[in-house]
Amino acid sequence: MSESHVWDEVDAYFTAHLAPDDEALAAALRDSDAAGLPHINVAGNQGKLLQLLAQIQGARHILEIGTLGGYSTIWLGRALPADGRLVSLEYDPRHAEVAVRNIARAGLDKLVEVRVGPALESLPELADENPPPFDLVFIDADKANNPHYVEWAIKLTSTGSLIVLDNVVRGGRVVDADSTAPDVTGTRTAIELIAGHPRLSGTAIQTVGMKGYDGFALARVLA
Repeated sequence: MSESHVWDEVDAYFTAHLAPDDEALAAALRDSDAAGLPHINVAGNQGKLLQLLAQIQGARHILEIGTLGGYSTIWLGRALPADGRLVSLEYDPRHAEVAVRNIARAGLDKLVEVRVGPALESLPELADENPPPFDLVFIDADKANNPHYVEWAIKLTSTGSLIVLDNVVRGGRVVDADSTAPDVTGTRTAIELIAGHPRLSGTAIQTVGMKGYDGFALARVLA
């Protein structure tokens, strides 16, 4: 059995027992696929991890940068209390349209707002509204802008907030200091920003599974 096949089998086992899709989650994946959205959503066990992190945080306000079809949004939204709020930013109007339908079918449309447009335009607009600090920020958008998204996450959070930066391994390419690929340079700059920022304490974890060889970074906002 190949290594990647083993990864898939183990992920499927964990997901089936610990993070099974219900009808709303399964339908979100089906509709995303039918609409031709790229297959870059988080895996089910990763979605459950996001939900658990939000619950551990006691999150009332969540910011997501990169909605895609709303699959991760549903996992995160289910961690919120009845008066919570999740703002999700999506660049592509077609993706956002699919996500809004999926989120409504999951019964989360009263808690979740999807804003359409470049995140680097939406984020200053959001900041101008002076929202309560976000307890958790999940960044899963274009990797070239990762450092800008981390900087905005710091501005929109407060002491004790958690920042989750997805897809930081880049298939191992993150260690290539000579790379000029935007996804690698953006991710490396974000990791170095987390490492050197006086208000962040972070780490990064490599993962394998149905999404291949990847990983994520976690950073806690300090006083």
